Amino acid sequence: MEHTPYNKLCVEILDAKTKDKLCFLDKVEPNATIGEIKSMFHRSREYLPSVKSVIVSRRPKGKSLKDEDVLQHLPVGTTATFYFRDLGAQISWVTVFLTEYAGPLVIYLMFYFRVPFIYAPKYDFTTSKHWVVHLACMCHSFHYVKRLLETLFVHRFSHGTMPLRNIFKGPGPRNCCLQLSVTCAAFCQIGNFSIHIALRNLRPPGSKTRKIPYPTKNPFTWIFLLVSCPNYTYELGSWLGFTLMTQCLPVAFFTMVGFIQMTVWAKGKHRSYLKEFRDYPTLRSPILPFVL
Repeated sequence: MEHTPYNKLCVEILDAKTKDKLCFLDKVEPNATIGEIKSMFHRSREYLPSVKSVIVSRRPKGKSLKDEDVLQHLPVGTTATFYFRDLGAQISWVTVFLTEYAGPLVIYLMFYFRVPFIYAPKYDFTTSKHWVVHLACMCHSFHYVKRLLETLFVHRFSHGTMPLRNIFKGPGPRNCCLQLSVTCAAFCQIGNFSIHIALRNLRPPGSKTRKIPYPTKNPFTWIFLLVSCPNYTYELGSWLGFTLMTQCLPVAFFTMVGFIQMTVWAKGKHRSYLKEFRDYPTLRSPILPFVL
């Protein structure tokens, strides 16, 4: 329904949840935009646009209207009814991605530069003598610095902000992938440490006695039921998690090479167990249950 410029309209805004009337605006120009109506609403309700973000829609659960939509071009009568939804405190998408990319970069560099409180004091701010450590750091840093620069100078976001509460839930599949990778890496690191402790406890101090490793009360050691070298299994899982986290080709290549080498070691250890212990569990595989 089109309106002539001389017919001013009335606008009522209701709460989308309770249907209570929140605001009534009279003498609104027909060519007013939804963005301008939002500003009028903010002033009448003393809402701060920088803190509260609202969506005005024509139905309680309807599609949000764009700020540039013009009132007279919408199917409304002389009194237009809109619904208000409070999105809560907002955070810009630029801030979200800068935080997401800066975190892994800073954490990695803390370990690379061996800052105090992470390593023993004698290693504070020392560097590795292995060139591959420096190459890995350069590749990892390049990836995240590139992402940071793209966020600042390349990407254009269709939505300027998102609800602050969503940062704890993750903005979608990417964060689900990130959460999965971190969980996998952390789980496998604990598992790897548990296996090393179990193997150490098999051999008394100063002894060269060899025994068959069996699961202990620690659930992370129960994988001994199926695998001869679960320390390698867990280490592979850690690198897979790291590969998923960084999504870098060099890291994926390193994980593949590491897997091949660990498989060689695991097979040799497995053969040694079978040769030395006649009662060695036959169900076990070298590194991957039932597969390899």
